[in-house]
Amino acid sequence: MTTASAGFDARGFRDALGCFPTGVTVVTALRASGAFVGVTVSSFNALSLEPPLVLWSLSTASPSLEAFAQASHFAVNILAEEQVDISRRFATSAPHKFARLEVHEGIGGVPLLGGCAAYLECRAYAQHSGGDHVLFIGHVERYACDRTRRPLVFARGRYVATGAEIR
Repeated sequence: MTTASAGFDARGFRDALGCFPTGVTVVTALRASGAFVGVTVSSFNALSLEPPLVLWSLSTASPSLEAFAQASHFAVNILAEEQVDISRRFATSAPHKFARLEVHEGIGGVPLLGGCAAYLECRAYAQHSGGDHVLFIGHVERYACDRTRRPLVFARGRYVATGAEIR
């Protein structure tokens, strides 16, 4: 087992974080121009049930940061297992990420991606600086869940199947 010391090993830290499996989401919003914006996010979690709050983070180096910082609403599209290609697409800075995708309009006009395991439509609630990332907190105004779709999971640098339930 490796531990942190005076010579902090960033790669080792990432490897340690990778031992914690996460769901994979694409967070979407509208730019001030009305164009869609979206990024793949695994740094997502629930914050509060009362009021219903969720949070996620985005690198301060992201070209999409300003769009999300100015957005009044955003959607957390919780990807389904068969949406690895969508996760990879939104993890890049390629233009036209939404091309040829099924998209529905959510609250505030935000794009909802077709075929997801769940959706959380949020009103921007707060933003906080945290190291090299910005934390975005959203107030969930509407949600939907398709229990027939298994969520996409990422662990140790790979997409993994969720498998059978352990009892």
